[in-house]
Amino acid sequence: MEKKFYITTAIDYLNAEPHIGHAYQKIIADVLARWNKAKGKEVFFLTGTDEHGQKIANSAREQEKKPKEFVDWLAPKFKESWKNLNLDFNRFIRTTDKDHQKKVKEFVKLMGKKGDLYKGKYTGLYCEGCEAYVTEKDLVNGKCPFHPNRAVKELSEEAYFFKLSKYEKKLLDFYKENKRYILPLFRKKEIVNRVKEGLKDLNVTRLKENMSWGIDFPLDDKYIIYVWYEALLNYLTGLGWPDDENYKKFWPADVEILGIDNGWFHCVIWPAMLMSVGIKPAKTILINGFLTFNGQKISKSLGNAISIEKLVRKYGADTIRYFVCRHFVFGQDGDFSEQALIDRHNNELANKLGNLVSRVAGLIEGNGVEKTENKLLKKFNEKKIDKLMENYEFDKVLNEIFAFVDKCNEYIQNKKPWETGDKKILYELKESILKIAELLWPFIPGSAEKIKKQFSAKNIKKGEILFKKI
Repeated sequence: MEKKFYITTAIDYLNAEPHIGHAYQKIIADVLARWNKAKGKEVFFLTGTDEHGQKIANSAREQEKKPKEFVDWLAPKFKESWKNLNLDFNRFIRTTDKDHQKKVKEFVKLMGKKGDLYKGKYTGLYCEGCEAYVTEKDLVNGKCPFHPNRAVKELSEEAYFFKLSKYEKKLLDFYKENKRYILPLFRKKEIVNRVKEGLKDLNVTRLKENMSWGIDFPLDDKYIIYVWYEALLNYLTGLGWPDDENYKKFWPADVEILGIDNGWFHCVIWPAMLMSVGIKPAKTILINGFLTFNGQKISKSLGNAISIEKLVRKYGADTIRYFVCRHFVFGQDGDFSEQALIDRHNNELANKLGNLVSRVAGLIEGNGVEKTENKLLKKFNEKKIDKLMENYEFDKVLNEIFAFVDKCNEYIQNKKPWETGDKKILYELKESILKIAELLWPFIPGSAEKIKKQFSAKNIKKGEILFKKI
């Protein structure tokens, strides 16, 4: 078994404040990071913010700020939100970081030396919402499917291009050889079919006279680097590519998590860029679905983009983390319903887990425990949980853990230790609860740590209610 695990998320584009849609994949990444830590692996977890491009320059102007001033105001809000959700990342990278900008230029020069960059003219369509070049085939009713309220712009300018078309066969062969590169598998089919239709070379610059907020293109000072091209490189620069020990130890990434709208960039453009300079692509690109909030698309204009800080204050980090992992099938779209969250908190966290912890702790406080064979724990199939985690079926993992919580609650009812004072039964329950806490730690770390501390103590006491009803 490998002893290292490198996980990344999409870096969030800084044109508005963070909301639960941004948080979903970050929570999943943290769950995977913690799960692998619990398995004894050395973990590097990278997240951060994408801070260049026309959309950010426009948003800064609306706020009457300069672009750098604007991103310096907004980036800490994302970092603080992830801390509020108890995310344990190793680096929060910003694409305005000096080391990122320096290493991006090094990468461009290297690609130039490989002969994969050339000067030409771009004439076509551009979606400013995605900061992406699009074709007529990408549009739905003449609009970008991800930004239907924005007009797609026509561009015509001199530019430098990456020979993306050169890597069409190499990419298709790579997908064939690496069965788990794009997950879920139904997303892979979409990507592969589109690559088979043919790849066009990618414009990797913008003229400074048309778009000035970005990293200077090192091969020609009239240009800046296209925002997507340089943003993708954060997964290398965040590890200190090419010389840092972290890069040597952790690359290639084990899992890169991103949203559906980023799929093409990460599954096609990104591996082709790496192939160009002779670097192995990541092992798995994991694509999450979109979230709505209380049945509506999350949007600043709709006024439903509730801040993470407010959600955490209202429900607590562990309840939010538990809900998004338990309620959604990873890869599918889902709705973050506050009522559904309250129901799961009350029925599962409070009634099932909280009640089990409280009852057993109270009984042990009054009777003590006596070491014995744990027949109860033998009924639990931990290997099944490992398999489900390997397949990123987070909802099913929690379903299995809570099925065991139910068994523990039934065991108390059947054995009636409040009548018998049976210390051996209480020992079995104590050890089973410690196992539950261990398995829940990646999902609800704050609560799991409290349970572990409570049930590892020399004198176990009932203590405070773990999950108060909402």
